[in-house]
Amino acid sequence: MKVILIKDVRGMGRMFDEITTADGHALNFLIPQGFAVMATPAAARDAERRRKQFITRGELDAVLLNENIAALATARIVIKMKANEKGHLYDAVGIAEIAQAAKEQAGIDLPESAIKLEKPIKEIGTFTIPVATADTFGEFSIIVEAE
Repeated sequence: MKVILIKDVRGMGRMFDEITTADGHALNFLIPQGFAVMATPAAARDAERRRKQFITRGELDAVLLNENIAALATARIVIKMKANEKGHLYDAVGIAEIAQAAKEQAGIDLPESAIKLEKPIKEIGTFTIPVATADTFGEFSIIVEAE
């Protein structure tokens, strides 16, 4: 039976692909679980239209993310955390805190998946944060200060 996937299915195919599978698998699993629809001419046209919209939207998101990464390079982001007298933080600064600070202080909505922090920051100071997407690489600096 031919079906069109409406979600990515591991081992079967990607979203909007038309695949051939066993009738029982399609009727008892893929279609009821919302992973696929029957491959009719109308469904094929709709899938192709959605694929084009999905690709266009992905390209626009990539352009916006590239602009955001470039804007972050010049932004000044300060995170204030509680620290002891030696400059060690009581709580580490992680990816979520960095993304939140970028949004609040620079007005840039940076997805957490783009921030490539090797390990949480546990000290006061200035740190370079690498940012990477599929084809864009960049970095920006944050300053961690004591409250």
